[in-house]
Amino acid sequence: MKIIDTSLSGVLLLEPKVYQDERGFFYEYYRKNNFSKDLGIDQEFVQDSHSCSRKNVLRGLHYQIQHCQGKLVRVTTGTVFDVVVDLRKNSSTFGQSESFELSAHNKRLIWIPAGFAHGFLALSETAEVLYKMTNYYAPQYERTLLWNDPDIKVNWPLQGEPILSAKDQAGKALKEAETFDLP
Repeated sequence: MKIIDTSLSGVLLLEPKVYQDERGFFYEYYRKNNFSKDLGIDQEFVQDSHSCSRKNVLRGLHYQIQHCQGKLVRVTTGTVFDVVVDLRKNSSTFGQSESFELSAHNKRLIWIPAGFAHGFLALSETAEVLYKMTNYYAPQYERTLLWNDPDIKVNWPLQGEPILSAKDQAGKALKEAETFDLP
């Protein structure tokens, strides 16, 4: 697995080794001993989730203030513009974001440790996203950071207005958001 460093400490962009021939392809996207040994990620994943979005759906920026979740994210159908925001108060990159293109074609994965908000914009007609999480979804602790907060400065590649849930429309600005005391 190729590791691509990002500007956010702990966030890793991963490119698996893909074996492809006339039959199709095969790759391992998660193997616990390799994640622990090669990436230094010694986490237990307890929940897998799967979302499907149509073009221009923007989901996020979500996080859980308690029962924090690390996430391993990949796209199995289509393409998304994936965004991660550092919400760790003690981090030198607090409040900064980084974006990535994840797609079924490039097969890249993103490791997002606890302490970050996460969201994405579906760029293709449909996009299916799979998440492996280190903690269970707990709706009472879920928080939403305002997707278009000018202090975060995400340059979403929108084509018109995004399709948002009521929860995402009501996200809080970074200045008002609950954040983490994680290192």
